Amino acid sequence: MIVLFTDFGLAGPYVGQVKAVLHRDAPGIPVVDLMATAPAFDPKAAAYLLAAYALDFPAGAVFFAVVDPGVGGAREPGVVESDGRWYVGPMNGLFEMVVRRARNTPRWWRIDWRPPGLSRTFHGRDLFAPVAARIGKGEMPADGADFRALPIDRIRCPAWPDDLDQVVFIDDFGNAMTGRRAATVPPGSDLSVAGRTLGQARQFNEMAAGQAFWYENANGLLEIAVGRGSAREVLGLSIGSQVSVRKK
Repeated sequence: MIVLFTDFGLAGPYVGQVKAVLHRDAPGIPVVDLMATAPAFDPKAAAYLLAAYALDFPAGAVFFAVVDPGVGGAREPGVVESDGRWYVGPMNGLFEMVVRRARNTPRWWRIDWRPPGLSRTFHGRDLFAPVAARIGKGEMPADGADFRALPIDRIRCPAWPDDLDQVVFIDDFGNAMTGRRAATVPPGSDLSVAGRTLGQARQFNEMAAGQAFWYENANGLLEIAVGRGSAREVLGLSIGSQVSVRKK
């Protein structure tokens, strides 16, 4: 399967244009819409989401992962293989947490191939989608005219933290995901955010309507919610809102 993870949004034509290329170049390969609302222009925040949600997919899945504010610039296009999954997109840190948390040694190839008529502003459609289609059909990258294997340290972001203590995504319910894995937080800890101190709950029905709390979401991230309400509205949260954990 080919899995789409982008900040393209759902309102415009961009996801549809990418799917048209995938259908043309890899007909019959399933395409899964994982996320089109990753943090816009923010590959760092998106990296923590991608690493958490990629674990749901089997080895062999190909991630078309594009959060690319530097499109057309110096960042390199590439393919990463990590624990049997493939990631195609810009080498701007988007795959840092996937690589850092890999059980096996990951690999990466720079994409040297260029299609005729490569646009300056839509490498997702023109460059990354055709490469994702090739890998989805089983055409693995190898050293040659189209790909070049290079040391993976070249694309690393060692200064980034293992867990990001900020809001990285807010869903349609107003629940705010952070870039911190809940397993790194001692049970019963308090969370400070937006001048409020929140306690932990295991599930939504443990909290009264209007009460704010934090919990471990279904993909292992620390998430902030309000009982039958919106954490975005009640707490005034947005992408980038800082959080801190206080151990009891």
